[in-house]
Amino acid sequence: MTAGLQGYEYQTEFARRYHSEGKAEGKAEGRLEGRVEGRLEAGIEIVLMLLAANGIEITPAGRRRITDCTDIEQIESWAIRAGTIGRIEELFD
Repeated sequence: MTAGLQGYEYQTEFARRYHSEGKAEGKAEGRLEGRVEGRLEAGIEIVLMLLAANGIEITPAGRRRITDCTDIEQIESWAIRAGTIGRIEELFD
């Protein structure tokens, strides 16, 4: 039998099946969320590296804005622009 919360064992096949499916869905959602977070973190690092490689001074406010961003499309846009700007403020224009 499948153990439920705090050692409870589900008595019916229906309950065992849906409990197991819920756990599987939760694991899949967790993996997807982890991949999205990893992609976001990598994108932020790329933006910061490109700015540094191009000699762009990253102000504390600019660094915060970049590192606090949770929009992967915005991060990707900044990564594209990071290699072509002269000042950090231009990244956000």
